[in-house]
Amino acid sequence: IPLIHAMQEGLAGNTITRICGVFNGTCNYILTRMAAEGLTYEQALAEARDLGYAEADPTYDVEGIDAAIKLVILADTVLGMRATLDDVERTGITLLSPEALQLAEDQDCTIRLIGEIVPEAGVLRVSPRIIAKAHPLVVEGTLNAVTVETDLAGDLTFIGKGAGSTETASAVIGDILYIQSRHVQGS
Repeated sequence: IPLIHAMQEGLAGNTITRICGVFNGTCNYILTRMAAEGLTYEQALAEARDLGYAEADPTYDVEGIDAAIKLVILADTVLGMRATLDDVERTGITLLSPEALQLAEDQDCTIRLIGEIVPEAGVLRVSPRIIAKAHPLVVEGTLNAVTVETDLAGDLTFIGKGAGSTETASAVIGDILYIQSRHVQGS
């Protein structure tokens, strides 16, 4: 999801009070499959690899590192927080069991790997969270969803594909070109 332009331009004049979302399509796919089919983490990961959603070494995705890097980029670029990867409190999904997802299901909830920034409190964290199925961040498969909370515009949720080479390239190129154009204008 190309968020930088949307936040910097579309929300000009707003104060962003919180950014919260599903930032990794690979993890979302794994958790979706575990919840839907009762698969183990290992089974869902193997399926994600077979479909090309997970790398041969999925550590960056499943340990929350990829999501943490995205938080740092947003914190720095959009919020001016001067954050580093060391500032992000991070827990991955590798220890989640089908039983944990079933317990969430029994409460009409599910588990998603959620990244969160609360600028006022200096909070940057990535961790599995239990959230109600009706919540806008509960998206399926490789989708990502990000809610931006603001003082004036309220809450805005962005949803888009989060895994797959074409989708990733589109978002990255869009944000790079936007950042480059801002840099050239500022020179």
